[in-house]
Amino acid sequence: MEKSEAMQNERYVRGLAKLQEIDGQAGEKVVASLAGIAPDFARYLIEFPFGDIYSRPGLDLRSREIAVVAALTALGNAAPQLKVHIQGALNVGVSRQEVVETIMQMAVYAGFPAALNGLFAAQEVFAEAG
Repeated sequence: MEKSEAMQNERYVRGLAKLQEIDGQAGEKVVASLAGIAPDFARYLIEFPFGDIYSRPGLDLRSREIAVVAALTALGNAAPQLKVHIQGALNVGVSRQEVVETIMQMAVYAGFPAALNGLFAAQEVFAEAG
């Protein structure tokens, strides 16, 4: 095995473990859904965001998920990903109130429509979680 191949495998294993820690089965479903159309993209999704970025020591997972919820809310066009990351935030110890406050904060920077869409996404995730 070449050094670069071994490094890619390390990134994948580290990324898959991090994805499972944050998103559980929801993350695995996203990866599996890409198998028929873009399996390489599924590998990139595991290696780069989760194997490289999420695995860095500079922020804890709570902080990273709060940042992702804020960013996806601000984008305003990523409701499916926002829902996955709201659940991920809850999974790593972010409270429902913190999720709501993070999304409300985005009204200042991304506008009321983006914040409303984010709040509706949170409402759906909270309802599904019971």
